[in-house]
Amino acid sequence: MEQGCQQGFPWHARFVTIGVIIAAALLLPACTKQKKTSTPPPPAVTVMDIVQKDVPVVAEYVAQTQSSRLVNIQARVSGFLDKRMYTEGSVVKQGQVLFQMDPKPFKVQLDQARAALAKQAAALETARLNLARIKPLTEQNALSRKDLDDATGQYQSAAAATEQAKAQVETAKLNLSYTTITSPVTGVSSSARQTDGTYINPQNSLLTTVAVLSPMWVNFSLSENEMQKYRDQVAKGLLRFPKGERFTVEVVLVDGSIHPYTGEITFAEPSYNAQTGTFLIRASVNNPAGILRPNQYVRARLKGSVRPKAILVPQRAVQQGSKGHFVWVVDKENKVEQRPVVVGDWQGDDWFIFEGLKNGEKVVTDGGLTLRPGMSVTTKPYGTGQEAGAAGGVSSKAEAAKSGK
Repeated sequence: MEQGCQQGFPWHARFVTIGVIIAAALLLPACTKQKKTSTPPPPAVTVMDIVQKDVPVVAEYVAQTQSSRLVNIQARVSGFLDKRMYTEGSVVKQGQVLFQMDPKPFKVQLDQARAALAKQAAALETARLNLARIKPLTEQNALSRKDLDDATGQYQSAAAATEQAKAQVETAKLNLSYTTITSPVTGVSSSARQTDGTYINPQNSLLTTVAVLSPMWVNFSLSENEMQKYRDQVAKGLLRFPKGERFTVEVVLVDGSIHPYTGEITFAEPSYNAQTGTFLIRASVNNPAGILRPNQYVRARLKGSVRPKAILVPQRAVQQGSKGHFVWVVDKENKVEQRPVVVGDWQGDDWFIFEGLKNGEKVVTDGGLTLRPGMSVTTKPYGTGQEAGAAGGVSSKAEAAKSGK
């Protein structure tokens, strides 16, 4: 005993150390087991209630403007061009003088025609008096019937020649009036094609063009696939066109501003374009201030269609899997289910859901990236805090504007 104490710890100290080691060994598995069996709290997700309702649909297309009436200003007579009377590129009024041709030769022609008319009028009067004298003499058998026929023929010939001379006077008047070239419409003018002093003939008779600005045509095209898609959706009850298909056309300018006047569709091409496979549609829009100009690129929005009993969910609520699109649905026990859906078009920040959801269900909008089927979650309603957005077809920007933020 004394030797053991001298060599190291006393015997009772050894027993205490061994007891501490055994106790630690027994407690360690218990602590590890307790740490493994503890479960984390269920994740928090944001959910929105599905509400079916009629939602207006707006389709937007790239469009190009076209003047509803483009008039070629052409000279109707040949002669020298004296002067251009308008400012190139300006808006001209109906009846405004655009060009003046040299009128002097046409005034001479008018004077000649009037002189010829006076001559024929004198000949007519002589023939009339001659006929008036011969007629009673013939009745008294003082002259032959042939003399009466000759006098009658001379009178009728003189009358016809007089009418011809009158027509030549009118022609000369018209030619003289054509030397003053006016605009038949109100619109924006283009550059002058001929310079002052040019001799105008049928080969170079085009002087300028005037494009009517109001109404303005807005042309856009629908592809064959789009047309078929809309037909299918109408047939399935997913889309409803306005009564009589009278769409309202809104024009969006290049800076994003809206043209102050809306229009309506006035023409649809009866056949598809063989080269592009598209269907041309034309809308007519009032443009009294001349904001729209011909050949301008704009966007045309078609309003009037409605998706009846539509379901809209935020785009971020829809995920893409190996089998297609899906959303997370929370049941009454706060457990999530992965639900395949058939998506439609975008509407602002939302997505139309054509199949897979029904009224009253709860869909996860935020926090769905880490979910697994059957997982329990805690929920908070969509539309609070930063999640304020496009539920029910209202975009996040519109909601923020409405709330004054």
